[in-house]
Amino acid sequence: AMRFALRHADRVIANSEHTRDTLLQMGVSADTITIIYPGVDVAVCKPGLDTTGLRESLGITPEARLVFSVGRLSRRKGFDQVIRAVARLRASGMDVRYVLAGIGEDWDYLAGLIREYNLLDVAHMIGSVADEALPRWMNACDVFAMPNREINGDNEGFGMVFIEASACGKPAVAGIAGGTRAAVLDGLTGFRVDGNRIEEVASALMKVLSDVALAKQ
Repeated sequence: AMRFALRHADRVIANSEHTRDTLLQMGVSADTITIIYPGVDVAVCKPGLDTTGLRESLGITPEARLVFSVGRLSRRKGFDQVIRAVARLRASGMDVRYVLAGIGEDWDYLAGLIREYNLLDVAHMIGSVADEALPRWMNACDVFAMPNREINGDNEGFGMVFIEASACGKPAVAGIAGGTRAAVLDGLTGFRVDGNRIEEVASALMKVLSDVALAKQ
């Protein structure tokens, strides 16, 4: 039914080159496809927002490096890899903390990983976040991370959260799967890595967390 509708539509809007390529594979005519990248309200998502009380509410000091993620707690988002990467960074001596916002089917799995890696006072799952609080958390962090990967054919079509992080002036670590190349410019607005390879995720986080000038750039 989806293929029939798309093939007979006068115009189909794709949110990334990846989505366009998927449509082409489904038999949609290239002449009917237009790519329009999603955007965010830069009056809402912007640098310099008041972050008072956010870090403090979780006992995170101003000196600690903070990784932030938000999204549905789904395996393909790669939040489990961030937990493993944070454990590696702490083992190397870095004072890094992790805040994960969102709800979903992987809640128990992710909470179990936090216990397994002894990160109960380091990695914080805060559940749903109000829309107005999300840009404040983006401002409070040092890097946004969602090293997404493909799971059973399911992947990220674009990644609005990466654009929100960029609008707040924060670098992002994304996976190479799906359409993230339209949302994160590798080496310019962040890094794209293989979300299946923990060493790549940890290395990208290390780069931006250990080099404040690079992160700001």
